[in-house]
Amino acid sequence: MLISLRRISALMAKEFKQLLRDPKMRFFVVIPPILQMIVFGFAATFDVNDADVAVVDRAGSSLTRDLIAAMGATDRFHPQSFDALGLAAVALDGGSVRAIVQFPPDFETSRQVHIVVDGSDANSAQMILGELINIFSQSVSRGMTPPLTVQERAWYNPNLSDRWFFIPGIIANVVTIATLLLTAMTVVRERELGTLERLQVTPISGLELIVAKLVPVAAVGLFDVGLVTWIGIEGFGVPFRGQPLALLIGSVLFLVSTLGLGLLISSYSQTQQQAMISAVFIVMPLVIFSGFAFPIRNMPDWIQALSLLDPLRYFLVVIRDVFLKGGDIVHLLPEFGAMALLGVVAMGISAWRMR
Repeated sequence: MLISLRRISALMAKEFKQLLRDPKMRFFVVIPPILQMIVFGFAATFDVNDADVAVVDRAGSSLTRDLIAAMGATDRFHPQSFDALGLAAVALDGGSVRAIVQFPPDFETSRQVHIVVDGSDANSAQMILGELINIFSQSVSRGMTPPLTVQERAWYNPNLSDRWFFIPGIIANVVTIATLLLTAMTVVRERELGTLERLQVTPISGLELIVAKLVPVAAVGLFDVGLVTWIGIEGFGVPFRGQPLALLIGSVLFLVSTLGLGLLISSYSQTQQQAMISAVFIVMPLVIFSGFAFPIRNMPDWIQALSLLDPLRYFLVVIRDVFLKGGDIVHLLPEFGAMALLGVVAMGISAWRMR
């Protein structure tokens, strides 16, 4: 059967009307992405701020007092003096302090500092330890002859702001969740309402039905990309250094994958509740394996191999490169190719299931 643009346009008009006339659906399209962007933008951070640190100064020298003052001069640490290490350990066990710094009696000659960090939160522990070592190294070096000078620079993110790292990832996650859930419930909704059987006896082909179902959701996905990108730039000050066209191409290719996965879920689900649960079940591995918060190179080899099947992994590279590194189309061709391949496979399996 030949594809009829007239039938597809009629179906698309029906899908857009259903999507936009439902107040709950309009709310789902606009409000959740904004809320997720705001909440995650402020909450998702590994930065250390206002951390209470127990200080046991057994040296009592002018240099140790200067080091304690250097700690308190930043907005990252609040030093609290303790007379004995045992009292400081009790405070660390109770959670009232996050680290212990002890200056031994021979600090002036040994130049040794004992640091104990609460390791229950490994990421924060590493950040606290690194910040303390940096403060002490710079402060002690000023008293040396000649002084030790260290110049550091971080490319693409000079202030090492976690927000610049997380915001592009949040954009990708918002688009993933929105499009996957919407697509997963498209065909299921028709089945629950009893209209799928009516569509099957019309001249509409399976391909026409799939295209008409997916184009409105893809439009919603692109709208969300533009919305949360604008919030990230204007609301959180994340720079956008790359080509907008590269972001658009990457978004379209990524949407092909998520729409294919959502349609596959819809083909296996009998109710919208089943589709919702299945979509949430799939979203979690996609986010974890993508490198959104945890570096892929730190994962076991078999998980790294499995992550190659995750389209979100490649979209995160695209969106972070475009935002922070000035990525263009040429440099992102490998990611575009991987997303295109995964999208074709996912869409092909879904179309076969929906035949």
